[in-house]
Amino acid sequence: MSDSPRVIRKLKGNFLEDFQPGQIFRHKGGKTLTEGLFTTFTEFAMTANPLAKNARYARTYGYQGLVCPPGLTMLIAFSQTVEDISENARANLEYIDMRFGAPFYVGDTVEVETKVLNVKPSSSRPNLGIVSVQSTARKNIGSSDEAVIMTWQRKVQVYKRDPDAELHPGEADPDAIGCQLWLPPYDPSTDYKALAHLSSSDSYFEDFELNTLLEHSRGRTMTDEHIHLTAVLDNTSQVHCNQFMIDQNPKQYVGGQLIIFGGIPFTLCLGLSSPDIGDNALGDISYPTGKHTAPLFAGDTVFATTLVRGLRDFPDRPDLGILECTLLGYKYVREEGAESDAAPAGWKKVQIFELEREIAVKRRSHYAG
Repeated sequence: MSDSPRVIRKLKGNFLEDFQPGQIFRHKGGKTLTEGLFTTFTEFAMTANPLAKNARYARTYGYQGLVCPPGLTMLIAFSQTVEDISENARANLEYIDMRFGAPFYVGDTVEVETKVLNVKPSSSRPNLGIVSVQSTARKNIGSSDEAVIMTWQRKVQVYKRDPDAELHPGEADPDAIGCQLWLPPYDPSTDYKALAHLSSSDSYFEDFELNTLLEHSRGRTMTDEHIHLTAVLDNTSQVHCNQFMIDQNPKQYVGGQLIIFGGIPFTLCLGLSSPDIGDNALGDISYPTGKHTAPLFAGDTVFATTLVRGLRDFPDRPDLGILECTLLGYKYVREEGAESDAAPAGWKKVQIFELEREIAVKRRSHYAG
């Protein structure tokens, strides 16, 4: 018997050839929403909606307590899927049919399940392909308040372990997941107007006009804090935290440096838009589609704009309207000699994110007089 220890090199996560249409992953771990997690991300993202800031306000409106903003709900639920789905990914390509359901409170525990829909090879890079999946997040499983808090589909670009490996063909249909935004009933006996000073005065449903582009004034510079934030969420993808791995083959990885977890600019853009778009929202209903259009790195500063695309009544809720809009995130990149109306001289404006949103927004007539 050899005196040398037996060496087993453990590989985490799945590669492209490991996925099969119809395969179900019940992701390990789960995550309880603590006060620390809630506070860290609502403050980091500059979330303004008082439902996430003021417990008196939230309870007056009929919630149990502070309500987790949709961006943080997404961050927590999405991160639970990473080890199984995107630990070995190059990039997250698209979000599809992301819907929100029951409110998510401090103390609630989320667990997530994912179904593989299809696996397709890359037409230009033999070591890559695209995996399409559907994920569903439920809270407090086995309790009386068990409920779906969100469901979504996504497409992710994943590496092969073996460039010559055969893929599993076929298609699986997404499941019909019941996931409708829970809203507290409107109570005409409640003095909502006494709380109107706690939210923005110009972001009620009546304030929005079609084909308006709102340029949100605040920006947020990203530093290497993103590594800590990603770890706190249990996101284990190495492209966000392992520079040594990237240095071994920088051409294989986007930008040859750590790429910031896409959920961070996702929730950050939502937060930056919050004072103008979401301050008087009772919730985000759905995101029909969204995508990252350029990577974000430490040192970049994130800005956001919102295009108002549609306004319609909320069925059976005269106190609310539905705002349809597109959220755009962007950054500025130095480029010698660059000149454009969209950026200062020597800089170019680069879009990093795009998200279609449907939001339940309060009417001033019912909540502020």
